[in-house]
Amino acid sequence: MASRKTTRSADPLEAIIRDLIVALGRKPVYGMEATPERAAEAWRVFTRGYQASAREVFSEGTFEAEHDGIVVVRGIDFYSVCEHHLVPFFGKCHIAYLPSGRIAGLSKFARLVDVHARRLQVQERMTHDIAHDIRTHLKPHGVAVQVEARHLCMAMRGVEQRNADVVTTTLLGAFKTDPARAAEFRALLSRRDD
Repeated sequence: MASRKTTRSADPLEAIIRDLIVALGRKPVYGMEATPERAAEAWRVFTRGYQASAREVFSEGTFEAEHDGIVVVRGIDFYSVCEHHLVPFFGKCHIAYLPSGRIAGLSKFARLVDVHARRLQVQERMTHDIAHDIRTHLKPHGVAVQVEARHLCMAMRGVEQRNADVVTTTLLGAFKTDPARAAEFRALLSRRDD
């Protein structure tokens, strides 16, 4: 009878997680046997944005339409992972744009936020990239994006500030050049119910 060998997973992500558990002084036993597999799957969900793009998001579901007012989508929830410490940050994204003959289905904006949030990320770049993708694919007169987030890298380590919020904003086009449009965007955000 052939002896059974214990084999390491062929999945490199599972192997790294198993090594991390061991390096932290634990063995993946006693309830943790499947942790490397579960954690690897979780990390694939956390970073699924690498398998998607803004081009795919806007490939359909955009329409010609005459609308000269601001379109605002507020309170898009997101979860991301800080690229510096590999811990989560999470919050809400608010998007506004001034159409120039083309609009997008409203779910496109939540999908776009997910594409960028589901990557190893910094909030400043995420805010910038969401705004620039909207400008590239819809070509509006202006785009405004505001992201408000809590960072566990600030709450759980370092300064250990559990209640600190980080707010980032990117203004493009009319929102950047016309103070009245920027003020209108801020006013629309301040009317929300939290």
